[in-house]
Amino acid sequence: MSVIRFDGVSHRYGERRVLEGIQLELTEHRIGIVGANGSGKSTLARMINGLVEPTAGTVTVDELDVRRQGKEVRRRVGFIFTDPDNQIVMPTVGEDVAFTLRRSGLTKEQIAARVEETLARFGLAGHAEHPAHLLSGGQKQLLALAAVMVAEPSVLVADEPTTLLDARNSRMVAGLLSNLGQQVVVVTHDLALLTEFDRVIVIEDGLVAADDTPAAAIAFYRALLG
Repeated sequence: MSVIRFDGVSHRYGERRVLEGIQLELTEHRIGIVGANGSGKSTLARMINGLVEPTAGTVTVDELDVRRQGKEVRRRVGFIFTDPDNQIVMPTVGEDVAFTLRRSGLTKEQIAARVEETLARFGLAGHAEHPAHLLSGGQKQLLALAAVMVAEPSVLVADEPTTLLDARNSRMVAGLLSNLGQQVVVVTHDLALLTEFDRVIVIEDGLVAADDTPAAAIAFYRALLG
């Protein structure tokens, strides 16, 4: 697994403090991050691949600084947003997945083979020519996942990937995330998704309030919510 480090990390949006003095080393296979809306958890997650840069401190992935070596970091770290429509950029499913590989150096034949394999892996076989924006909500999230995973990143960060899905599609996406070989960091309000994870971190008011096994961290978080 990769080594993700937050060393004295703080972040502010103008005068508003979002994170303060975060000190973490993430090495486990499956890591969950929970917290109330506005707690800073999504900002924390977005720092892992440089979508947000720290105001103070450093974030590194395998000793690559996300601020200075963002391009290299993003080759290693894939990111899934809550709303898959924010990630779909091409008209058809196959084109959208292939778009990720446009600068990979692979031949057209290699790209086509990788796309076909990835679509099958994520339950989208036979959908290559389907208009991407006409997919169901669950299929769109699978497409977003496929478009990231086709590049074979070492780390996948998912920011509330099941929030907009119905129960059935939520379970499907959660199952895929739980069984990926890559290191997975998931921000979620779906506490059931995290029960089999290796570690859960609770963010409260920009601080690490708990960092423990899923059972202990989730119990702490439930108590915090009252």
